[in-house]
Amino acid sequence: MIALLRSRLALYLDLIRWNRPAGWLLLLWPTLTALWVAADGFPGWHLLTVFTLGTILMRSAGCTINDVADRDFDRHVKRTAQRPITSGRLGVKEALAVGAVLALLAFALVLTTNTLTVLASFAALAVTLAYPYAKRHVSMPQAVLGVAFSFGIPMAFAAVQGEVPALAWGLMLGNWCWVLAYDTEYAMVDRDDDLKIGMKTSAITLGTWDVPAIAGFYVAYLFSWAWLLDAGVRGLWLWLGLAAAAAQVVWHMALIRDRSRDGCFKAFRLNHWIGLSLFAGVALSHAF
Repeated sequence: MIALLRSRLALYLDLIRWNRPAGWLLLLWPTLTALWVAADGFPGWHLLTVFTLGTILMRSAGCTINDVADRDFDRHVKRTAQRPITSGRLGVKEALAVGAVLALLAFALVLTTNTLTVLASFAALAVTLAYPYAKRHVSMPQAVLGVAFSFGIPMAFAAVQGEVPALAWGLMLGNWCWVLAYDTEYAMVDRDDDLKIGMKTSAITLGTWDVPAIAGFYVAYLFSWAWLLDAGVRGLWLWLGLAAAAAQVVWHMALIRDRSRDGCFKAFRLNHWIGLSLFAGVALSHAF
């Protein structure tokens, strides 16, 4: 019995990509940054706990939804062929049950905030559910993912301030550009396989303009956040965070310039350090 439980737990952890935390870190850093900006400093342990655990839980639930929706496609993609559902090691109903439990736990956390944040969580869930199917019908489904991966920003402002000001939407738009950058890098890894199975991605849609477009997305992200966060007023710490993020962008562009699978995947996996750099700059600028 214990051996069986351990084997199921291992499958569940594989399903939610527990050993690959880059995904939830990409969600977490902009959300925490928004919390700090909205609260003008440390937002308190309650909201920090709610948004940290909620981010991990919802990203994990999103993985189950994505894998169920893509199970017939994933078997044709080298990188995803051995995922638990696609390989047949985990049934669809069981995977959906895992995802539902995770989503309900995240919702329970949101219920400890305010009405506006609870309402916003329904919109975030709707976008999360829509994303896997956008890849069938939208030429750049990364734009839909960008909304899903940026929704923590207005939710953070709603939880702290009880409203979502223009600043929150501006930061969300800037973060959306960042998601377009790193998820296009991710899509470049699977471009050959996606072309064979008819999947739509930004890497396919952009074609030879993929690398210049990614550079443009990064620039839009960094410049918009520098402007919206009043880098000139915030001072040294925020500038250092922005400089660290910009240096990483230059490195990532070097990694993807020849469009190799390894280079593109490495650039994608390391993007969470860009988010951490900006969060650290914002947090330190509010502390000193």
